[in-house]
Amino acid sequence: MRTESIPEIAADSVGWITRAQMVEVDRVMIEDLQIVLIQMMENAGRNLARVVIDCFGPDRVSVLSGSGGNGGGGLVAARHLANAGVDVVVTSTRPADELAGVPAQQFRILEHMGIAVSEQPVDADLTIDALIGYSLRGEPRGRTAELIASTSAKRPVLALDTPSGLDVDTAATPGAVVSADVTMTLALPKIGLRNAPQVGELLLADISVPRSVTSALGPGAPDFGGSPIVRLV
Repeated sequence: MRTESIPEIAADSVGWITRAQMVEVDRVMIEDLQIVLIQMMENAGRNLARVVIDCFGPDRVSVLSGSGGNGGGGLVAARHLANAGVDVVVTSTRPADELAGVPAQQFRILEHMGIAVSEQPVDADLTIDALIGYSLRGEPRGRTAELIASTSAKRPVLALDTPSGLDVDTAATPGAVVSADVTMTLALPKIGLRNAPQVGELLLADISVPRSVTSALGPGAPDFGGSPIVRLV
């Protein structure tokens, strides 16, 4: 793991936001600015793939993907990693025919590319947690909980936006939770990530949210001028 190459910024230099504030950021992006979900998902997944290549350099990656936007970001990362020559295997919480919207579209792309899909998580040099994002409500259940539990035997683990099972407001863990080595959160850091041990090292990635939006939510907007990914210290 080589995160030292990612530029540092002080954690206190940016605003730390709640789940409700992130919901509002997404609303402004989609409804007011017409920057649609698939664009933000592409930015998230591309940056996640960059972290994988630059910081971990794996030959094989296991992507655990949920059925929502977080899972879609993981599927985008899988595509970029495959394009970079990484052996990628995807394990989804739902069969392809039960996915909907943008995540379903991203899954179909991977099927057309011939990227491997496995019912059970595979052994790999790195596991990506893209199961649940900031929208966690209560205890993870069923297939999602099973996949979260499977990560306890996997190392290292890279989480997208938040470790699955962690409440981004309170850092509570109502059930199964991923313990990540690195978490790449999106747009602005969430308050529950600040001191939660499950987060590991915390990175922040640009998904093209304008500074006018992020600066309204805290002491400062993240400075992505030198890099689309920064390390919070």
